[in-house]
Parts: sequence; C-alpha cells; structure tokens
Amino acid sequence: MKLATFTHAGTTRIGVVDGDEMVDLLVVDPLLPGEMSAFLAAGAPALEVARRGLELPAARLPLDAVTLEAPVLRPPEFLAIGLNYKDHIEEANLGTPDFPMFFNKWSSCVVGTGAPIHFPRVSDKMDYEGELGFVIGRPARHIPRDRAHEYIAGYLVVDDVSVRDWQFKAQTMTLGKSFDTHGPIGPWIVTPDEIGDPHGLQLRTWVNDELRQDSNTKNLVYDCYDQLETLSTVCTLQPGTIVSTGTPGGVGFAMDPPKYLRPGDTVRIEIEGIGRLENSVIEEPTASE
Repeated sequence: MKLATFTHAGTTRIGVVDGDEMVDLLVVDPLLPGEMSAFLAAGAPALEVARRGLELPAARLPLDAVTLEAPVLRPPEFLAIGLNYKDHIEEANLGTPDFPMFFNKWSSCVVGTGAPIHFPRVSDKMDYEGELGFVIGRPARHIPRDRAHEYIAGYLVVDDVSVRDWQFKAQTMTLGKSFDTHGPIGPWIVTPDEIGDPHGLQLRTWVNDELRQDSNTKNLVYDCYDQLETLSTVCTLQPGTIVSTGTPGGVGFAMDPPKYLRPGDTVRIEIEGIGRLENSVIEEPTASE
C-alpha cells in the first residue's frame, strides 16, 4: 500500500493512494488515527482496515483533487547518515567511515512533495541529496539486523537538503541540515510488501532537466537493516521516526565548479517502486509565515 497524508476540503488526514485516486481513511473508519505516527503505532489492525477501505467506492477521491502533504508531518525523530555510498565518499575526497556516521535533522524542516524549498538568506551554498528513507512502524530497541525488517513500516523518498557552509562549520552537521523546508519527504510511504528488497532500487535526481544522481541502493555501505540495528542499540525508535539512508555521488558541491541550487530551480528525485518527490526553490520569505 501507499500510505499518504493529504489535505482536502480544509482537513488534513491520512489515506491510501490507489492509482489516480485517494482512499480517505476518515470515511473508511472515523475511529482510525488521523495522523500517520499514531496510525502506524496502531499496528496490523489499522493496516487491515486500510486494506479493506480499498474496496469501499464511497471513500475514494480523485488524487488531483487533494494536496499531498509530508507523509509524517512531524516525525518524532528525523535521522540521517553521512558518507554512505562509495561514489559519494570518493567525490568528497574522504575515507569510508569505520562506523555509521549518523546525525539528526530537526523535524521542523519537514515538507511534502510540491512544497517550496527556501533559499536561505545566510548562504548561497544550498545543495540537494536524493536519498531512500525508511519509516519505523513500532517501537524498536536492541533489534538485531536479521529482524530489522519487522520494524520498518515502509519506504519513501527524501531530499536531505544541505546548506554546505553551515554543515561544515557546525561540528555535528545538524545546523546545516535543518533549515526550515530543508527536509522534503514523500510522496507517500510504500509498505514493504510492495518494495521487496529495499537494497536494489534505482535512485535518480534531476535539477531542472539535468540528471545529477544515478545510482542504486545496492551501493549503500551500511544498508537499512544495519542502520536500524545500530540506532536501536542506542535509543528506542518510535513509530513515525524517519531514517534517511545516505546519498550517492553527484551532489552539487562536489562538481567542478560547484553547482549549488538557486531560486527557480526544481529538484526531482525518483526511486524505483516508490515514486517522485519534486520541490522548487524560492527565496526565503522575509518574515515568519
């Protein structure tokens, strides 16, 4: 299934995308949680109701009549990993980490597909990073690698937007990774039964019409299950937590000369079996909105 958060008629809730239609789970069962983290925490019974909803014609809306939001509007945690594709390590002229190099993105950076990315007032070095993300489906602590798949609710596309000068001068990278709107995710969460092996998916990123990244998740240094095992050793991963698994080569700062994003650019990231995440760059608003 493709689980989505959407807005229609002034109300934001969750649904299931089926072709060119959205199945409104509020219509299927008004008692279902209307927020994605809570829905995932409700487990298999909630997913079964969602599957039954596919058979209810009255719950369907045209997909083009709704606005897709970030699938998880405010994830409890938004975690990411650096230097996790060999070609990206090579273009950055750095060594392969002996241990996964995790950092966090503040959840306030999250936006959905179609939402604008703000070009920051304080920097002209904003970059894209197309990535596969996975979403935690139930509390996970001390999970061995061979059971990690049991705790993943699904997969989505992530753009780990990075303000490079702020990233490099802040020792933890978090500041340069967490500007408002710099965490596009979506367009929906695809459940594992539709994905199969997540470590064989083609990933491509375009800026405008120029293909910048073209790789496959089989090239991850530490794969999804490795990452979940490591993170769950430290803390309990809660339902709705997003883990972004790293970016391949082809980022803007590594080009000669560098090709950073500018207002008017559009970033499109496509991952096989999941879909397309597309966001355009605009000037940062002059006042809080």
